[in-house]
Amino acid sequence: MSKKVLITGASSGFGKLTALSLLQNGHKVAGTMRTVGGRNEEVANELKAAGADLIEMDVTDTASVDAGVNKAIDVMGGLDVVINNAGVGVVGMQEHFTVDDFKKVFEVNVFGVQRVNRAVIPHLRNQGSGLIIYVSSLLGRVTMPFYGPYNSTKWALEAMAENYRAELSGFGIESCIVEPGGFATNFFANLILPSDSSRNEAYGDFMNAPQQMGEVFGKALEANTEQKPENVSEAIEALINTPHGERPFRTTVDKMGMGDPIDTQNDAHEQVTQGLYSSFGLGSMLRVKN
Repeated sequence: MSKKVLITGASSGFGKLTALSLLQNGHKVAGTMRTVGGRNEEVANELKAAGADLIEMDVTDTASVDAGVNKAIDVMGGLDVVINNAGVGVVGMQEHFTVDDFKKVFEVNVFGVQRVNRAVIPHLRNQGSGLIIYVSSLLGRVTMPFYGPYNSTKWALEAMAENYRAELSGFGIESCIVEPGGFATNFFANLILPSDSSRNEAYGDFMNAPQQMGEVFGKALEANTEQKPENVSEAIEALINTPHGERPFRTTVDKMGMGDPIDTQNDAHEQVTQGLYSSFGLGSMLRVKN
């Protein structure tokens, strides 16, 4: 069945691929980006040609989000699925990121999601159904060095999604998390660097470690033809196409060796969650209302 889908961060990476795939398979898509002109003009034209409705939205601005969501609902004639995909990454020594650096990353990866959710949930709640998908990361389940602020935001996003899962299930709103590994997209070309370089010397030769790690991972990506960005868009579309109430809460997407151990961690976490909720008489909150 065709769905009406709002996806943030549609100008590149997973967002663009997912939008195009959904359109090709008969879904209606409203894709957001900060501007449809300038550097986004080419991709905007491509998405328009494929049938997408483009919405200018800045997830760091509440008024922009509210207006964008209202426009998306208007042009599509409703809303069934929300994909919180917009995000930014970082690389560098965690100590060298200032508080303002952290705020910049949280502003997009966490607060931006909350803005979007607050704008869409009243509509989904009133209609008694809906699906919210959170594009997280395997680094939302385990940390890796040199991605500190990004790790923090994705761990926070996972907690946000868990709470929404419980609090919205009774209204027929389903919550799902997608956890991709690292993929060869332009995400890595736009990583935020620490703004404080005054402490670099204290780290000595270890300052070269982030770059060295990036080079090793880049070579590993090149050598692994199965680690395709399309895997993520396919996983998102599979969730959308799965019947209401049957969707897994967490889905890992990785062919680099991290996905399987994270699946084991996720399975154990789900058992703990189900057990604790049941102990407090809240087990029904983990089952979405049909």
